[in-house]
Amino acid sequence: MNHRIQTLRSDFSSIGIDAAIIMNFENQFYYSGLKAITYSRPIVLGIDQNETHLIIPSLEEEHAKDKTDVDKLYVYHETKLESSRGESYLDYFVQMLAQFSPNARIGIEYSSCPVILRNILADKGFTLLNVDSYIAEKRFIKDDVELNLIKESGRLVSLALKHSLENAKAGITEIELDQYGNSALFDEVARTHPNSTLDFFVMSPSGVKRTNMPHVFSNTRKLENNDIIIHSRQVGFNGYRAECERTFFIGEPTAEQRKVFSVAVEAQLKALEEIKIGMRASEVNEIARQIIADAGYEKYMKHRTGHGIGIGLHEEPSLRFDNELVLQKGMVFCVEPGIYVPGIGGFRHSDTVILSDKGTELITQYPYSIEELIIEKR
Repeated sequence: MNHRIQTLRSDFSSIGIDAAIIMNFENQFYYSGLKAITYSRPIVLGIDQNETHLIIPSLEEEHAKDKTDVDKLYVYHETKLESSRGESYLDYFVQMLAQFSPNARIGIEYSSCPVILRNILADKGFTLLNVDSYIAEKRFIKDDVELNLIKESGRLVSLALKHSLENAKAGITEIELDQYGNSALFDEVARTHPNSTLDFFVMSPSGVKRTNMPHVFSNTRKLENNDIIIHSRQVGFNGYRAECERTFFIGEPTAEQRKVFSVAVEAQLKALEEIKIGMRASEVNEIARQIIADAGYEKYMKHRTGHGIGIGLHEEPSLRFDNELVLQKGMVFCVEPGIYVPGIGGFRHSDTVILSDKGTELITQYPYSIEELIIEKR
């Protein structure tokens, strides 16, 4: 964290700022090590040339002391006993600004900084500059520590997906399907990683209608014979994530489902095979798009071919048709072209890959073929 802050400070002049105020909780973790539960109580991270400042609610005070090395901690309260010490983070925000040079140029995240804070900054004569792109680009490239955490997340998410699919059958609900993998995940992390943090995301839309909704939470719908299911998982281990998804069937898919499935898998595997350092992000998207278009299903594509992943569920850079960014060593992507055909179903596999000098390192593992993803009726 200290290295990241020193890099930011060394870049102040090239960015054109004298200090930065970080509000996005993922970026706060990136620069401070504090991964707080997000809620209604604001947290503010300030970085100037000489000091780091953290404004936090009192219930995060010990957490912040444990996880960060900030120079100045400003604690606001919401209890009667401590009310005289300050009830609003805005009071401490003004105090923090008093430590900055008058008329300083302040870098803020335009996408995350509340209007109320922007107004205070403007009223005090500070010049505001957007650092969204700067921070996003710093997070593009993962260092060895980050990559090792992501690799372990890849192992864990693959394990959880495996346990869910091995227990899939008609008659259980989507939520019950998820729980098999969740239990295996919890047991494995508790056994192998004492004192670690774990967060996860899982969804298992089932049936023709629900699999055509790429992002919906699992619910209590029961899996049925001849169902199609997209089982989607992410695991975050000590703050860093990996993703794995598989489309599978309870019983025999229809001929049209087999056809669309084969196109979706071909598109994903070709993109995984071709993605490498030096390519443009748009080129990766085009590889998958062309396969899907040639098969006549382009109008059923609803999203990009893939996205970055790390601290966040979805990060830049994106593998989009209009992204001309050149891919670099240390970038991490989820490759997941999808096809969603009304009346037939949705089809999407996803795997997480790391770009290295040796090529693409696939860090999630589970079978791809349709025969391996047909669960016999029970």
